[in-house]
Amino acid sequence: MDSPNRDARPEGETVRLIVIHAISLPPDEFGGPGVEQLFTNALDPGAHPYYAAIHELRVSAHYFIRRDGGLIEFVDPDLRAWHAGVSCWAGRERCNDFSVGIELEGCDTRPFEPVQYRRLADLLRRLCRRYPVEGVVGHSDVAPGRKTDPGPCFDWAKLRRMLRRR
Repeated sequence: MDSPNRDARPEGETVRLIVIHAISLPPDEFGGPGVEQLFTNALDPGAHPYYAAIHELRVSAHYFIRRDGGLIEFVDPDLRAWHAGVSCWAGRERCNDFSVGIELEGCDTRPFEPVQYRRLADLLRRLCRRYPVEGVVGHSDVAPGRKTDPGPCFDWAKLRRMLRRR
């Protein structure tokens, strides 16, 4: 599934950062088509009251991992997806220029599924083999005060353990 919300990375720029996000549309509801519709500019503002305020956003992520572990690629990681917004990491602004965005279907108030961690760990391994990745962070780390995701229910220690196992 391709998102139009992408463009070329700046010349000479490569992926050095991976940003983990969490999203659910409608908020705190899982399994519907809202995220795919948002990332493809097809969100119906009349389908849910929340959508009226966000249907004109032009955002995307490179990948979306559903609660059941399903993986959807919206933007090739060689391209820039519009996922981090106003952001800064290690003194560098505009994180979209040098990062890959991975959205997990989730929210701040519920734990993520074990299969999501497995899929995420596999994807991170692949990306780290392909690019000179220097960090894996949350959206809240690159946009503090503005974003909270992946949220307090994301288990960073679990992810680190999974990545060390292989």
